[in-house]
Amino acid sequence: MSTAKKRTRETVTLEFPDNALLSGLSGPHQKHFVRLEQKLSVRIAMRGNLVAIEGQACERAASVLRALYARLEAGETIGTAELDSQVRFAGEASGHDMADALGSPAVRTWAAHTTRARSPAQATYLDLMRTHPLVFGVGPAGTGKTYLAAAFGAHLLYERRVERLILSRPALEAGERLGFLPGDLKEKIDPYLRPLYDALFGVMGEACLKLMEQGIIEVAPLAFMRGRTLSHAFVILDEAQNCTMAQMKMFLTRLGEDSRMVVTGDPSQSDLPGGKPEGLDQALSILSGIEGAAVARFSEKDVVRHALVTRIVAAYNAADKGAGVNRTLRRAAQKGED
Repeated sequence: MSTAKKRTRETVTLEFPDNALLSGLSGPHQKHFVRLEQKLSVRIAMRGNLVAIEGQACERAASVLRALYARLEAGETIGTAELDSQVRFAGEASGHDMADALGSPAVRTWAAHTTRARSPAQATYLDLMRTHPLVFGVGPAGTGKTYLAAAFGAHLLYERRVERLILSRPALEAGERLGFLPGDLKEKIDPYLRPLYDALFGVMGEACLKLMEQGIIEVAPLAFMRGRTLSHAFVILDEAQNCTMAQMKMFLTRLGEDSRMVVTGDPSQSDLPGGKPEGLDQALSILSGIEGAAVARFSEKDVVRHALVTRIVAAYNAADKGAGVNRTLRRAAQKGED
């Protein structure tokens, strides 16, 4: 692990004992160092196995490099996404201990696959899944709600703490219905379930195919959950903003012995008539504060997809707020006229 050799108010020098790992830390043509310089407005110079960091954010940059080096020591690979997430951790460490500032523990999802939170909000989400049988993950697209839920479910399956992994979502999206699609029932349903398949492949690789054939992993529409009791399983309901109140109650009451459940949704993207996430809103209101249930909330700053997605989400949120203000002003004007 690295050690600090000398320190002034705005300069930190780190020593990394393994030159091979240091090469991975700096990246090809030192592109990781260059990116860190751009994001934190610091200057980084490498000489031998010493790395000097200069600038007001030198301590933050040093914590990022220490954490990334620790990942390399653990046999993980790092890239731009890992660097960006570590910068996010180091910058949002208020309210967390130093271990949180340096990142979160990796979740092993299969023999050669691990997943790690990329923001403090994601780390909190994982912590809640470890300690609560029912967790709601609520926030905008791109914040990793479904991916992390699938990763944690795969982790529990890998450790044999559950017997099955069940993923479900409503077969309702973008104003379409199953009847509008060609093919038999399976062909109609598969396009709606594709994001869940993608999440499974992302966290488990080809291993998920065999487990799906064995029935250990099941991906099914929400309608197929009625009448079942899901015991000894990790159950995920994705796109919950498209659930009616009756559907949400039906799903939540499927929870069986030694099972855990995660419900994910983005209230701003409901495809229900009127555009309101009725089932999700009602569940969050009714179940708020009850023992065993918890809510992880994400915001636009937690988006971990392309940087442009963060700006897109922020722009839409600003537009929605502006529309809300205009509606309020119009109502006030109408009342004044009355």
